[in-house]
Amino acid sequence: MNISAQQLANMIDHTNLKAFADESMFQKLCQEAKQYNFKMVAINPAQTERCKKMLAGSTVHVGAAVGFPLGQTTLECKVFETRDAIQKGADEIDYVINIAELKNKNFGYIKQEMEEIVAVCRENNVISKVIFENCYLTEDEKRFVAQTALAVKPDFVKTSTGFGTGGATINDVRLMKSIVGEAVKVKAAGGIRELETALAMVEAGAERLGTSAGVAIMEAYKEKNR
Repeated sequence: MNISAQQLANMIDHTNLKAFADESMFQKLCQEAKQYNFKMVAINPAQTERCKKMLAGSTVHVGAAVGFPLGQTTLECKVFETRDAIQKGADEIDYVINIAELKNKNFGYIKQEMEEIVAVCRENNVISKVIFENCYLTEDEKRFVAQTALAVKPDFVKTSTGFGTGGATINDVRLMKSIVGEAVKVKAAGGIRELETALAMVEAGAERLGTSAGVAIMEAYKEKNR
Protein backbone atom coordinates (compact mmCIF):
# COMPACT_ATOMS: atom_id res chain seq x y z
CA MET A 1 0.00 0.00 0.00
CA ASN A 2 1.10 3.58 -0.65
CA ILE A 3 2.04 5.11 2.70
CA SER A 4 5.00 7.30 3.57
CA ALA A 5 7.39 6.69 6.45
CA GLN A 6 6.08 9.79 8.20
CA GLN A 7 2.45 8.74 7.79
CA LEU A 8 3.20 5.31 9.24
CA ALA A 9 5.26 6.68 12.16
CA ASN A 10 2.47 9.12 13.00
CA MET A 11 0.04 6.21 13.40
CA ILE A 12 2.18 4.43 15.99
CA ASP A 13 1.50 4.57 19.73
CA HIS A 14 4.92 3.54 21.10
CA THR A 15 4.14 1.31 24.05
CA ASN A 16 5.64 0.28 27.38
CA LEU A 17 3.00 -0.91 29.84
CA LYS A 18 5.21 -3.32 31.77
CA ALA A 19 4.83 -3.15 35.55
CA PHE A 20 8.62 -3.39 36.06
CA ALA A 21 9.66 -0.68 33.58
CA ASP A 22 12.15 1.66 35.25
CA GLU A 23 13.39 5.19 34.59
CA SER A 24 15.89 4.10 31.93
CA MET A 25 13.18 2.23 30.01
CA PHE A 26 10.98 5.32 29.88
CA GLN A 27 13.92 7.47 28.81
CA LYS A 28 14.48 5.03 25.95
CA LEU A 29 10.77 4.96 25.09
CA CYS A 30 10.50 8.73 24.92
CA GLN A 31 13.79 9.19 23.08
CA GLU A 32 12.69 6.70 20.43
CA ALA A 33 9.27 8.34 20.16
CA LYS A 34 10.92 11.70 19.47
CA GLN A 35 13.50 10.22 17.09
CA TYR A 36 10.92 8.42 14.94
CA ASN A 37 8.17 11.02 15.43
CA PHE A 38 5.67 8.51 16.75
CA LYS A 39 2.22 9.85 17.61
CA MET A 40 2.16 8.85 21.27
CA VAL A 41 3.81 6.95 24.09
CA ALA A 42 1.36 4.51 25.70
CA ILE A 43 2.06 4.10 29.41
CA ASN A 44 0.45 3.34 32.74
CA PRO A 45 -0.93 6.46 34.49
CA ALA A 46 1.74 6.49 37.21
CA GLN A 47 4.30 7.37 34.52
CA THR A 48 2.35 10.26 33.02
CA GLU A 49 4.23 13.12 34.68
CA ARG A 50 7.59 11.45 34.07
CA CYS A 51 6.97 11.00 30.34
CA LYS A 52 5.40 14.44 29.96
CA LYS A 53 8.63 16.00 31.22
CA MET A 54 10.77 13.76 28.99
CA LEU A 55 8.71 14.73 25.93
CA ALA A 56 8.54 18.46 26.69
CA GLY A 57 9.01 20.51 23.53
CA SER A 58 8.14 17.61 21.21
CA THR A 59 4.95 16.82 19.30
CA VAL A 60 4.68 13.34 20.84
CA HIS A 61 1.55 12.78 22.93
CA VAL A 62 1.42 11.10 26.33
CA GLY A 63 -1.28 8.44 26.51
CA ALA A 64 -2.45 6.98 29.82
CA ALA A 65 -4.10 3.55 30.06
CA VAL A 66 -7.14 3.68 32.36
CA GLY A 67 -8.74 0.67 34.09
CA PHE A 68 -5.87 -1.29 32.61
CA PRO A 69 -5.63 -4.11 31.69
CA LEU A 70 -8.73 -5.83 33.10
CA GLY A 71 -11.33 -3.07 33.02
CA GLN A 72 -12.55 -4.16 36.44
CA THR A 73 -12.32 -0.96 38.43
CA THR A 74 -15.55 0.90 39.12
CA LEU A 75 -16.85 3.64 36.87
CA GLU A 76 -16.10 6.17 39.61
CA CYS A 77 -12.49 4.97 39.78
CA LYS A 78 -12.10 5.11 36.00
CA VAL A 79 -13.46 8.66 35.87
CA PHE A 80 -11.12 9.74 38.68
CA GLU A 81 -8.19 7.97 37.01
CA THR A 82 -9.00 9.74 33.75
CA ARG A 83 -9.17 13.17 35.41
CA ASP A 84 -5.99 12.50 37.38
CA ALA A 85 -4.04 11.40 34.30
CA ILE A 86 -5.20 14.47 32.36
CA GLN A 87 -4.24 16.74 35.27
CA LYS A 88 -0.78 15.17 35.23
CA GLY A 89 -0.35 15.81 31.50
CA ALA A 90 -2.06 13.04 29.51
CA ASP A 91 -3.02 14.06 25.98
CA GLU A 92 -4.86 10.79 25.30
CA ILE A 93 -6.78 8.22 27.36
CA ASP A 94 -7.15 4.53 26.43
CA TYR A 95 -9.65 2.90 28.81
CA VAL A 96 -10.75 -0.72 29.09
CA ILE A 97 -14.50 -1.38 29.15
CA ASN A 98 -16.02 -3.34 32.02
CA ILE A 99 -16.01 -6.69 30.22
CA ALA A 100 -17.84 -8.45 33.07
CA GLU A 101 -20.77 -6.03 32.83
CA LEU A 102 -20.90 -6.55 29.08
CA LYS A 103 -21.06 -10.31 29.70
CA ASN A 104 -23.84 -9.63 32.23
CA LYS A 105 -25.72 -7.84 29.43
CA ASN A 106 -25.67 -4.68 31.51
CA PHE A 107 -25.65 -2.63 28.33
CA GLY A 108 -26.73 0.58 30.05
CA TYR A 109 -23.62 0.43 32.23
CA ILE A 110 -21.34 0.06 29.21
CA LYS A 111 -22.91 3.09 27.57
CA GLN A 112 -22.82 5.18 30.75
CA GLU A 113 -19.18 4.27 31.33
CA MET A 114 -18.30 5.33 27.80
CA GLU A 115 -20.31 8.53 28.00
CA GLU A 116 -18.77 9.65 31.29
CA ILE A 117 -15.15 8.92 30.37
CA VAL A 118 -15.49 10.40 26.88
CA ALA A 119 -17.14 13.51 28.36
CA VAL A 120 -14.17 14.09 30.69
CA CYS A 121 -11.80 13.74 27.76
CA ARG A 122 -13.85 16.07 25.58
CA GLU A 123 -14.07 18.82 28.17
CA ASN A 124 -10.27 18.71 28.48
CA ASN A 125 -9.59 18.47 24.73
CA VAL A 126 -8.02 15.03 25.21
CA ILE A 127 -8.31 12.12 22.76
CA SER A 128 -10.42 9.17 23.99
CA LYS A 129 -10.01 5.52 23.02
CA VAL A 130 -12.29 2.65 24.08
CA ILE A 131 -10.57 -0.73 24.45
CA PHE A 132 -12.90 -3.67 23.69
CA GLU A 133 -10.50 -6.57 24.48
CA ASN A 134 -11.98 -8.54 21.60
CA CYS A 135 -10.37 -11.86 22.52
CA TYR A 136 -12.99 -12.21 25.28
CA LEU A 137 -16.00 -11.00 23.26
CA THR A 138 -18.52 -12.67 20.99
CA GLU A 139 -19.24 -11.17 17.57
CA ASP A 140 -22.52 -9.77 18.92
CA GLU A 141 -20.73 -8.18 21.88
CA LYS A 142 -18.16 -6.58 19.58
CA ARG A 143 -20.97 -5.23 17.44
CA PHE A 144 -22.82 -3.84 20.47
CA VAL A 145 -19.80 -1.94 21.80
CA ALA A 146 -19.01 -0.60 18.33
CA GLN A 147 -22.63 0.53 17.91
CA THR A 148 -22.49 2.18 21.33
CA ALA A 149 -19.32 3.98 20.26
CA LEU A 150 -21.06 5.13 17.09
CA ALA A 151 -23.67 6.79 19.31
CA VAL A 152 -21.29 8.19 21.96
CA LYS A 153 -18.46 9.07 19.54
CA PRO A 154 -15.17 8.58 21.35
CA ASP A 155 -12.23 9.41 19.10
CA PHE A 156 -11.19 5.77 18.69
CA VAL A 157 -12.32 2.23 19.32
CA LYS A 158 -9.45 -0.15 20.05
CA THR A 159 -9.15 -3.90 19.59
CA SER A 160 -7.08 -5.04 22.55
CA THR A 161 -4.85 -4.31 25.54
CA GLY A 162 -2.09 -6.66 24.45
CA PHE A 163 -2.43 -8.36 27.84
CA GLY A 164 -5.34 -10.67 26.97
CA THR A 165 -5.35 -14.11 25.35
CA GLY A 166 -5.25 -12.56 21.87
CA GLY A 167 -4.49 -9.29 20.12
CA ALA A 168 -5.61 -7.42 17.04
CA THR A 169 -6.98 -9.34 14.07
CA ILE A 170 -7.74 -8.14 10.56
CA ASN A 171 -11.31 -9.40 10.90
CA ASP A 172 -11.89 -7.44 14.09
CA VAL A 173 -10.51 -4.23 12.59
CA ARG A 174 -12.76 -4.68 9.55
CA LEU A 175 -15.79 -5.44 11.73
CA MET A 176 -15.26 -2.42 13.97
CA LYS A 177 -14.63 -0.12 10.99
CA SER A 178 -17.71 -1.42 9.18
CA ILE A 179 -19.85 -0.26 12.12
CA VAL A 180 -18.23 3.03 13.17
CA GLY A 181 -17.43 4.14 9.62
CA GLU A 182 -15.90 7.61 9.45
CA ALA A 183 -17.51 8.76 12.72
CA VAL A 184 -14.95 7.01 14.96
CA LYS A 185 -11.42 5.86 14.18
CA VAL A 186 -10.05 2.38 14.85
CA LYS A 187 -6.87 1.52 16.75
CA ALA A 188 -5.35 -1.94 16.37
CA ALA A 189 -3.19 -3.15 19.24
CA GLY A 190 -1.77 -6.42 20.50
CA GLY A 191 0.60 -8.66 18.56
CA ILE A 192 1.63 -6.09 15.95
CA ARG A 193 5.36 -6.77 15.69
CA GLU A 194 6.20 -6.79 11.98
CA LEU A 195 5.85 -4.27 9.16
CA GLU A 196 3.60 -6.59 7.15
CA THR A 197 1.17 -6.92 10.06
CA ALA A 198 1.15 -3.17 10.66
CA LEU A 199 0.42 -2.41 7.01
CA ALA A 200 -2.30 -5.08 6.89
CA MET A 201 -4.04 -3.45 9.88
CA VAL A 202 -3.90 -0.05 8.18
CA GLU A 203 -5.25 -1.57 4.97
CA ALA A 204 -8.15 -3.08 6.99
CA GLY A 205 -9.06 0.36 8.37
CA ALA A 206 -6.88 1.04 11.42
CA GLU A 207 -5.68 4.63 11.82
CA ARG A 208 -3.59 3.99 14.93
CA LEU A 209 -1.33 1.07 15.85
CA GLY A 210 -0.43 0.22 19.44
CA THR A 211 2.88 -1.62 19.52
CA SER A 212 6.11 -2.00 21.46
CA ALA A 213 7.85 -2.86 18.17
CA GLY A 214 7.52 0.56 16.53
CA VAL A 215 11.27 0.97 16.03
CA ALA A 216 11.62 -2.45 14.33
CA ILE A 217 8.58 -1.69 12.15
CA MET A 218 10.01 1.65 11.01
CA GLU A 219 13.45 0.20 10.37
CA ALA A 220 11.86 -2.56 8.28
CA TYR A 221 9.93 0.11 6.33
CA LYS A 222 13.13 2.03 5.61
CA GLU A 223 14.93 -1.13 4.52
CA LYS A 224 12.08 -2.09 2.22
CA ASN A 225 11.94 1.33 0.63
CA ARG A 226 15.65 1.98 0.13
